[in-house]
Amino acid sequence: MDAVAGTRALLVHDLGRRAYEPVWRAMQAFTDARGDDTPDALWLVEHDPVFTLGQAGKPEHVLAPGDIPVLKVDRGGQVTYHGPGQLVAYPLLDLRRLGIGVREYVCRIEQAIIDTLAVWGIHAQRREGAPGVYVDSGAKIAALGIRVRRGCTFHGLAFNIAMDRDPFQRINPCGYAGLETTSVVECGGPASLDAARPALVAALAAQFGLAAVEIAEEGVFATDLRG
Repeated sequence: MDAVAGTRALLVHDLGRRAYEPVWRAMQAFTDARGDDTPDALWLVEHDPVFTLGQAGKPEHVLAPGDIPVLKVDRGGQVTYHGPGQLVAYPLLDLRRLGIGVREYVCRIEQAIIDTLAVWGIHAQRREGAPGVYVDSGAKIAALGIRVRRGCTFHGLAFNIAMDRDPFQRINPCGYAGLETTSVVECGGPASLDAARPALVAALAAQFGLAAVEIAEEGVFATDLRG
């Protein structure tokens, strides 16, 4: 499916606020069912509070979960927190069709976040050996956790926009004791997910040479995501 002549589409689904597990299961099902001609997609979501523990995650990095559930998932990485005020983006891409490898894929996601922050005058960078995006103070503003199956990606990135960051104190974020986190609003950027979404979508589409096409939420994945 081409948005314009010669440009492949990126179908953007804004799922609103959702519990984590139904979206995760829908991503798995989408990835397992896709074929060579399945359009690439980008799912945007704001999750209910949850700690997720990646495949490399160590339970001892979950210090005091309290009333927040902990879910063991199939992405890479350690433990992180998702909650209201955080923009989570799940690129569902066919890397073989795009002609890129996993390392380059991670770099391009990080660059999209860096480019998004630059729109608001916030300088950020990568950190060698610690995937994600960090501001000049050293605090982490976005986390990455991905999975690639049969050359196709799922899971993705968590971008702190304007959220209660206290739950990060209950874990060792991404496996690092004492790692500081921050958010876009604390760095002088917009305070709402609605303001942040367009810039992130544009940056991700540009990194992968795709044309973003907004799809109504009640479209093809609505049934899979109810509940």
